[in-house]
Amino acid sequence: MVYNVVQHIDEALIYIIGISLALLLLITAVMIFFLFRYRASRNPRAADIRNNWKVEVVWTLLPSLIALSMFYVGWESYIGLRSVPPGALTIDVTAMKYAWVFTYPNKKQSEGVLVVPQGQAVKLNLTSLDVIHSFYLPAFRIKMDALRGMTTYTWFHADKPGTYTILCAEYCGTGHADMSGLLRIIPESEYQVWLNGK
Repeated sequence: MVYNVVQHIDEALIYIIGISLALLLLITAVMIFFLFRYRASRNPRAADIRNNWKVEVVWTLLPSLIALSMFYVGWESYIGLRSVPPGALTIDVTAMKYAWVFTYPNKKQSEGVLVVPQGQAVKLNLTSLDVIHSFYLPAFRIKMDALRGMTTYTWFHADKPGTYTILCAEYCGTGHADMSGLLRIIPESEYQVWLNGK
């Protein structure tokens, strides 16, 4: 079974937003309760809770555990993004002002359109001929910088056939807005015909 990067990133985001929303509601509710329960007319002398080790342990330990749980969920997603499954189709991606060029294992090249077979894990080796570009494939939750003189990588699982947008997410000059492309996920048989065609 292939690791579903999109699902894990979405789950991490939902978890972090859920925890944040729950804390917002809890803190607001406690604040409103304290506003009425401990107002000056009912409590003319404020209580002194300094040196209360139980309170200090709770307000140190609880936020630490919450932060660690968010880190763990995020880390699991990050590791999934960096762990390319064995047997992934490897495609070289070269960024330049203002285009993406894709080179396939048989040395065939395409500009602006990345074509991959459905059901395949796809590893993208990214580099740039000039400035920093950033390969962004929103539908698959991946974004990775392409740097001159250095090769970086990212991967995704081409599970659903269709056409998806590729963008450059790093301002790379006056033609940046035009630096887009398409990902086409097609059946394996159709892909082989395309790959071996002119």
